Amino acid sequence: MKIIVILVFVFCFFGKGFAQLQLEQIMKGPGFVGALPQQPSWSLDGTQLYYFRQFPDSLSPTYYVFSRSSKQTTTLSKAQWEQRWCADNSMTAHGFALRLQDEALHVRSLKSGQQHRFRLFSDAFWNPQVLLHGQEIALQRDLTLYSMDLQTGAGTMLVSYQNAKQPVHQDRFLSDAELSFFESEQRQQKLQQIQAKPHVRFLDFTPSGALQIDPSARFVILRQELEPEAIYTEVPHYIATDGHVFTEKARPKVQNEASHVRIYIHHLQTDSLVELDFSGLPQMGQDRQLIVHPFVFSKNKPIAVLDLRSSDHKDRWIVCVDLAAARIQLIDHQHDEAWIGGPGISSWSAESGTLDWLDDAKTLYFQSEQTGYSHLYVFDLQAKQKIALTTGSYEVHGVQLSHDHSCFYLTTNCVDPGTRSYSKLDLKTLQLTHLLKETGAYEVALSPDESQLAYRFSTSNQPWELFLAPINKPTQAQQLTHATTAAFLAYAWKHPAIIQIPASDGLPVYARIYEPEPGKKNGAAVLFVHGAGYLQNAHHYWSYYEREYMFHHLLTEQGYTVLDVDYRASEGYGRDYRTAIYRHMGGRDLQDYLDAKTLLVNSYAIDSNRVGIYGGSYGGFITLMALFTKPNTFACGAALRAVTDWAHYNHEYTSNILNTPEADPQAYRQSSPIYFAEGLQDPLLILHGMIDDNVQFQDVVRLNQRLIELGKKDYWMALYPVERHSFKYTSSWTDEYRRIFELFETYLAPQK
Repeated sequence: MKIIVILVFVFCFFGKGFAQLQLEQIMKGPGFVGALPQQPSWSLDGTQLYYFRQFPDSLSPTYYVFSRSSKQTTTLSKAQWEQRWCADNSMTAHGFALRLQDEALHVRSLKSGQQHRFRLFSDAFWNPQVLLHGQEIALQRDLTLYSMDLQTGAGTMLVSYQNAKQPVHQDRFLSDAELSFFESEQRQQKLQQIQAKPHVRFLDFTPSGALQIDPSARFVILRQELEPEAIYTEVPHYIATDGHVFTEKARPKVQNEASHVRIYIHHLQTDSLVELDFSGLPQMGQDRQLIVHPFVFSKNKPIAVLDLRSSDHKDRWIVCVDLAAARIQLIDHQHDEAWIGGPGISSWSAESGTLDWLDDAKTLYFQSEQTGYSHLYVFDLQAKQKIALTTGSYEVHGVQLSHDHSCFYLTTNCVDPGTRSYSKLDLKTLQLTHLLKETGAYEVALSPDESQLAYRFSTSNQPWELFLAPINKPTQAQQLTHATTAAFLAYAWKHPAIIQIPASDGLPVYARIYEPEPGKKNGAAVLFVHGAGYLQNAHHYWSYYEREYMFHHLLTEQGYTVLDVDYRASEGYGRDYRTAIYRHMGGRDLQDYLDAKTLLVNSYAIDSNRVGIYGGSYGGFITLMALFTKPNTFACGAALRAVTDWAHYNHEYTSNILNTPEADPQAYRQSSPIYFAEGLQDPLLILHGMIDDNVQFQDVVRLNQRLIELGKKDYWMALYPVERHSFKYTSSWTDEYRRIFELFETYLAPQK
């Protein structure tokens, strides 16, 4: 009888309408909440604001433009959207914008509005770079750099690189025959020699990635990357239109060997090639392998600033490079016994985070966790002095330099750890003025003339909407969108209170708590574990986990208390919070959940024997570790798309935290649930998409076999053949959360 009641399903009453909240409804996600505005961007002159909304039943987004003059919003076709000119183009600092499209280079002047189209004859050109103070543009095709005059459209081949060890495969006999037979081929060859006059540079290696050229067009940066042989995984698809199984190639697992990168400077005028020597940097050593980010060139001098990382993620060097002399000067060295990271300080190999010139060739700015929180610094090259522009127990999450370089516009959580406010930092007085600071979060697109703030704003119970306000009167905002549906607005969604859990190590741990009405409280609780590891969810703005947010309301209406914890490693709380899981995932982070349970039992009248836990991705991993390593602590758990063995996850994320399996096998053993499967004693529900190319299906297949061989009972698996890491279909979401709800009703709810 109990199962029948569950399947008919649950309803809640809110507000005057006493509307019914159904699982099938909230699991529609955007189909119930609304198609929220995304990625606002300005036109070049700042008169128009572009954004889009993704409606659930549409294969492509719906595009919009708001006119500041008419104060009207109109819909754009996909072609109109692709033809728009946006001010977020990196070339706008040079007085023009450009795009590569339809085998042509399109250039538009910011001053006159004139537009030019230069034919390229191929879509293979990429990597545009500004040369000679905006007079020319460099483009790359294969391993060849070309320059194009922006006045005439005339193109010149600057340099072409060829590996001398890999000769061009050409049948000389056939080629000579064609030239001897056909006058047209003879003329074409002579024409190419006259027009191109190519400078071919033969190397003993093949450069990888983008070829960087400095603004004077004299120096080219070449990267030689010796990558270990990667074994790619394969994801089988069991549902296919032809009825046959097929596989797709996916990411490799954690690698034991790192890439070895060498950087060369090619002086085009002298044709000299010099390798940069980093061996003299502190804690470098002879064999330290590096991650080298892109060069940030000075506009007027042959120098550049460069971010280097050790491949073990424990050291970061910011250096200034003299291009002509091929020499480096150390600007800043950061060391972390765990791993380098934090807002504006990317821990991923392809991004360098905040790093650029404040005063060309004189002063640069960057972010550092020197104080334990990510803050903004400047460095004076002449005085060799580093100055902190921000300080305090908060983090800088976004940095934008004003056009006149007189101030920075910053996104921080200085008002409250769970908010994102927008402020202006004056560089003369270092005074921080809050422009947008209401409780919630702001995602701001500043207009080209810096007079208007277009921003998305949300609170914990109000999804993202788009607003426009003058920067000198930010409180006079105009709401441009009303994207949430009438059905969503019919409910009185809660502002979950943010509480602090007194952790066993003495630090406060932040959490969102959802409490039922006193008359409905059933004495049971559910702990939610957010995913991504480094992500914040106990905050005052709209959650990335919108379905879970609504599901928690549904649980409270059935009497459950729900606690959503920003466990150790979550974003927003500084370096020590971030790195507390180093070498032991499922250690300090799991302990925060044990402390959370203690708080619920001692302060919220929760029955210690009726506390469940669930979460997805990293949240699924923590759920497994909780049930495997702390048996009889939680009455049941649901692990969604869970990592079961970190050696099978990706290299970029995992090697930061656990090093590599060969270098630190103990870290992988003590952090991977599959090694502790024998500890399972409590009911466990495992849910996983079978074409998940992130946390792959193999993870739970291996765990299932382990549990079978251990003779474990009271665990169940629900598999979703057409779902990836993030589910796509409402039917899958509904089935998944129906099973989770049934688990809680069976093992947590008071017996009827």
